[in-house]
Amino acid sequence: MSRSVWKGPMVDGYLLKKAEGARQSSRNEIIRTWSRRSTILPQFVGLTFGVYNGHKFIPVQVNEEMVGHKFGEFAPTRVFHGHAGGGDRKVSR
Repeated sequence: MSRSVWKGPMVDGYLLKKAEGARQSSRNEIIRTWSRRSTILPQFVGLTFGVYNGHKFIPVQVNEEMVGHKFGEFAPTRVFHGHAGGGDRKVSR
């Protein structure tokens, strides 16, 4: 179920302040965030965010196609190493 239209997109307030500060400083710095639930807004286009996946910060360069999606979609939290017990054991990871 999606969020109500009248409520607007969910974005943490501190993220908007950091993005505005990065826009005004015009330095290409990574904005670190733990807010995977926040929606990507048009104001974020062109900025780089470091989205925390529980282990490290994954750099996410925001472009126009990402607007409306969540930050967590672009920083996977799980790593698939293959099915256990099957396949060729000679091939290393």
